[in-house]
Amino acid sequence: MAFADSAKIFIKSGKGGDGHVSFRRELFVAAGGPDGGDGGKGGDIIFEVDLGLNTLTDFRHIRKYVAQSGEEGGKKNMHGKNGEDLVIKVPEGTIIKDDETGKVIADMSGDNKRMTILTGGRGGKGNSHYATATMQVPKYAQPGKPSKELFVRLELKVIADVGLVGFPNVGKSTLLSRVTNAKPKIANYHFTTLAPNLGVVDMDGSKGFVIADIPGLIEGASEGIGLGHEFLKHIERTKVIIHMVDAASVEGRDPVEDIKAINEELSKYNPELLKRPQVIAANKIDALPPDDTTFIDMIKEEFEPQGIKVFPISAVSGKGLKELLWEVQNLLDNLDDAPIIFEQEYDPDAYYDNPEEPFYVFKDEEEEDVYRIEGPRIERMLGYTNLESEKGFIFFQKFMKDNGILDQLEELGIQEGDTVKIYGHEFEYLK
Repeated sequence: MAFADSAKIFIKSGKGGDGHVSFRRELFVAAGGPDGGDGGKGGDIIFEVDLGLNTLTDFRHIRKYVAQSGEEGGKKNMHGKNGEDLVIKVPEGTIIKDDETGKVIADMSGDNKRMTILTGGRGGKGNSHYATATMQVPKYAQPGKPSKELFVRLELKVIADVGLVGFPNVGKSTLLSRVTNAKPKIANYHFTTLAPNLGVVDMDGSKGFVIADIPGLIEGASEGIGLGHEFLKHIERTKVIIHMVDAASVEGRDPVEDIKAINEELSKYNPELLKRPQVIAANKIDALPPDDTTFIDMIKEEFEPQGIKVFPISAVSGKGLKELLWEVQNLLDNLDDAPIIFEQEYDPDAYYDNPEEPFYVFKDEEEEDVYRIEGPRIERMLGYTNLESEKGFIFFQKFMKDNGILDQLEELGIQEGDTVKIYGHEFEYLK
């Protein structure tokens, strides 16, 4: 089974249809006026939540999504047909990021069930719009606006109130199957669970909560060892973290060190995670000799002074589970109800929709052999481009070339070795 909670895809909206050039051809009308129709609008790229989906597997097979272009206008002022929108269905909790910068474009969670990410190009106006008193036979029509395209990365971050973390084989799947309606696959192998198991805990007298077994957290996960990075995404939305440890040390592990190791991984991945309330489920007390509380005492001495409560439990027999779950519910009741939603950091439509914004390319009057480039569009572009990365720098160079900035510098007489300054960045000009 492939773990499919991340996928890179190419999306492209439809091009606007061109306006049409034509003239009325009627009997007894010597020179019919212009009657070229407008082009149709290109289709949009729209993302929509489908509650029937729970993985991004489909995007492993189809990686290119292109909306239909608008049709050209026709004679007799016929309007070209609009291109059909392309609706891409994703599971709830999917984050759409710009692949180049990693910035969030949309979080398909909460109230955001449907969102247009790239709008299609506007249709061009036909030549009937360009007739004037002085030019009654315009042979010009407006071309349709171009399509917009983008590589995006989809990431699925499950929506659960509580994240269950712990080293493999500590009993997370057993706990989940006992306290919820989830039916996780349970096997005694390291790194068995390949997708987060979600379950709903229903408790008398409370509204209950969603719990996710976040699988495969091992030391090195934050560096992407094993499948660590893939899984750490899922904990970002959880509000309370349950650390599960083997309090009987069945495999000879030190439960205190295990908790510290997992907290270290969480901190490296996202320091905010350590600010979430935590509880410790000291599992497998059924495997302890009678009256042997050595490991439980060790865990309590280490973590209870930090305000982290420890609950000795047996996921197999159910002992201690009620107390653990009530504490989790109590922590949730004292937290904000609103789901954790990732704010938009980048709007590709806004970037694309201002191509007419001018650039100002000029020779510095005070500094010799220095040229400056200014303008809101280039400032925005620098804001979302990592110039330290090779990929980011190539993107930057292409932007400069495609927008005619390099040509303008040449016209101003720039020489090899001269300096180009752009909003705090300095470059040596090389031909």
